Amino acid sequence: MSIYETLINRRISIYGTLVNKVNTMTLGELQLPEEVWVQVFSFLSVQDKLSVRATCRYFREILDKSCCLWKGFSVVLSKFSAYNRQFWSSLTQRNIGSVVVRNGRRKNLKQLGMWLPAVGSIALENWSEVSADELKLFSKLRRLAVRSSVSPLKVSGFLIPLSLQLTQLSVCNVRLACPATDFINAVSNMTRLTSLLFHHDGSQRIPLRDFHALLSGLPNLQHLSWEMITYKTLTHDFFNPTAACGRPADLVLSSLELLNYDTVVSQEVLRPLSRLRSLSVYHLYSVPGPTCHLQTWLTGLQQLTCLSVHGGHPLGVYADFLPASLRSLTLCVDLTAEDLQTVGTKLPDLQHLHLEPWGSAGLVGLVPQLFPRLRTLKMRHHNVPDSDFLRLQQLQHLETLEILDSYHRPDRDDPDRVTYRPGPHLLYLIAQLQSLTNHRVRVVTCRQHRDPFTCHCV
Repeated sequence: MSIYETLINRRISIYGTLVNKVNTMTLGELQLPEEVWVQVFSFLSVQDKLSVRATCRYFREILDKSCCLWKGFSVVLSKFSAYNRQFWSSLTQRNIGSVVVRNGRRKNLKQLGMWLPAVGSIALENWSEVSADELKLFSKLRRLAVRSSVSPLKVSGFLIPLSLQLTQLSVCNVRLACPATDFINAVSNMTRLTSLLFHHDGSQRIPLRDFHALLSGLPNLQHLSWEMITYKTLTHDFFNPTAACGRPADLVLSSLELLNYDTVVSQEVLRPLSRLRSLSVYHLYSVPGPTCHLQTWLTGLQQLTCLSVHGGHPLGVYADFLPASLRSLTLCVDLTAEDLQTVGTKLPDLQHLHLEPWGSAGLVGLVPQLFPRLRTLKMRHHNVPDSDFLRLQQLQHLETLEILDSYHRPDRDDPDRVTYRPGPHLLYLIAQLQSLTNHRVRVVTCRQHRDPFTCHCV
C-alpha cells in the first residue's frame, strides 16, 4: 500500500471513529457548556459545520442559534418548492445576511421576504421574469447583483425604490428592456453607491455624456468595474466629468476594473485618477496588439498598491514600469523566469501574489527568494515539482496559501473522470508543508464559498 493510500485510509478511520463516538454518546455527555461547543465549532469550515449539524439534534440546535458561527455565510436557493418551514426557520435562526437566488421568479422573492426580510445582500442569477419589484420588501438590502437574466429586465421598477438603500450594484450579462441610457439615469440617482459593476456584450454602447453623468451623480463611488469593448480610444476628458457637466465632480475612485480592454489611453486621460490605488485589467485579446497600453497606465499611476493583469502582452514588456508602491500583484499572463526576477527586483516588499503563468514552468521555486515578505500566495500546483512546492516553507511571513487547481483524476484508466477536490498526492504535500512550518500556514483548497457578489467574468 502506498503512503497516499495509507494517508486516506487513516483520515477515513479517524472520521468514522468520531462519528461512532457521537452516535454512542448520551445527552449528558454531549451537554458541555454551549459556549465551549461554539468555540470548538468556530474552527470548522462551513462544510464541516453542516456535517456536524447532521450528526444529532443537540448540535443542530447549537449551530442554528449561534449567529456568530455563520457570519459571512451565503446560502444558494434554487428549488423553492422543496423548502419547508423547518428549513426556513433554520435560516432565520442563523441570521443569514447573503442569499443567491437561482432560476427564480417574483413569487420566490415574496417568500424570501417573508422569512428573511433583513437580508443585506441578494444575487439574482438566471432571473426569469421582466421585473423584480419585490426587492423593495428588503428594507436592509445594501448589495444587489443581477447576472444572466433569461428575460429582458425592466430596471425602473426595482432600481428606483432602492436608490437610497444600495451601496453596491452589480449588473452582468443582462438584457435590458429599456435603452442603456435609461439604466444609467436610474443608477445615477443612487447617491449612496460605493461600488458599481456593469458588464455587457458590447451591444449597449454608453454615450460619453451619460458616463459623465453617472460619475458626477455618484459622489461616493470608490470601486468601478466597467465594460470597455466598445471603446477604441479614451478621450482626454473620459475620467473628467467636471469638464463635460460644467459642475465640480471630484472623483474619489480608489479601485478601477477594466473588462475586455484594448483601448488607446494617454497620460492626460489618467490625471483625474490620482487617488487610484487598485487597478485590474482584463484584456480583450490573448494575442496582444502592437502597443502595450499598460505601460501608459503604470507610468501615470505611480501610487498603485494593487495591480491585477489578465492576458495581453507578456510581462517582460511592462515589468520595468511596475510602481514600487505595489504590495499586491496578480499575474495571469505570459511570463518567464527572467521576467519574474525583474519583478522581484522592483518589488522586494510584495505581500500578496497571485501567480498563474501562461509560459515557463518551474517558477514557484523562485518565489521564496524573490518575494521573501509574502503573506498570501495563490498558485496552481499541477506541474510544480514537489521540491519547489515544499520550498515555500522558506517564506517566513506566509500566512495563507491558496491552491487554485484542487482536482485530480482518481482512475488512470479513465482520464476523463475528474474529481474536484484535493487528491492524495496534494494532501500529502500539504501535510508535509504544514509540518515543516509548524502549521503556521493556512492552506485553502476550495473556492466554492467565494463571495456570491463576485462577478463570474473576473
